Amino acid sequence: MQRIRKGDEVIVIAGRDKGTKGTVLSRVDDRHVVVEGVNVVKKHTRPNPQLGIVGGIVDKTLPIDQSNLMLVNPESGKGERVGFKMVDGKKVRVFKSNGAVVGAK
Repeated sequence: MQRIRKGDEVIVIAGRDKGTKGTVLSRVDDRHVVVEGVNVVKKHTRPNPQLGIVGGIVDKTLPIDQSNLMLVNPESGKGERVGFKMVDGKKVRVFKSNGAVVGAK
């Protein structure tokens, strides 16, 4: 079970975008995720009229390693560690600081 999933709000704890908050858009593989507004680079693209691609400089969001991210606790607004716990026979993610279930309203 993954500690960081699609749709989670995370904060970057290391690297060029340290301190930036964003939402996980997708998982690339078991180690890397794409986060909205994080690790954005400029990519120079060539025009390709057959595919309808206009050339120029395009912003592209690249994957970031999940070890550089922490889940944001909505109560404190800070990044916190996540563990697992059995609740009613289901394995759920919980914040280590206060034991609150991740995603519970």
